[in-house]
Amino acid sequence: MKIKLLLVGKTTDTNLCTLIEEYVKRIKRYLPFEMTIIPELRNAKSLSMEQQKELEGNEILRCVGDSDFVAILDEHGTEYRSIEFASWLSKQMDSGRKTLWLIVGGPYGFSNAVRQRANTSISLSKMTLSHQMVRLFATEQIYRALTIINHEPYHHE
Repeated sequence: MKIKLLLVGKTTDTNLCTLIEEYVKRIKRYLPFEMTIIPELRNAKSLSMEQQKELEGNEILRCVGDSDFVAILDEHGTEYRSIEFASWLSKQMDSGRKTLWLIVGGPYGFSNAVRQRANTSISLSKMTLSHQMVRLFATEQIYRALTIINHEPYHHE
């Protein structure tokens, strides 16, 4: 299975970029992984929140294939402990699907069309996290899950 992390807009903090790239490199030791970045909208300040979500949603849906499994990272999604997330990811890997998309929305979240297309919704925390920080937490948790699946010593109970 290939995991794809889809992001709206570039990560602007160079420190975050360095950390994210380190986890991406580690993830790629286990399976194919890539990040897809949808450019930020031009003239976003002239658009309403709903218009921004709609336009970003159209771009997100263009990336996702019909047979791909889609998990949006959303504050209202299912919360997992790291071991539970590893179990969930292991089931996805064993499902025979070719591609798993984990999608981080823009600052205003997801359009209704993206929510309807999603197979599931996952929350990384009950706390509100910036969409920039979610990128780091998502890559770290994917890496952590892969080490748990492979019985490696990165995660401690």
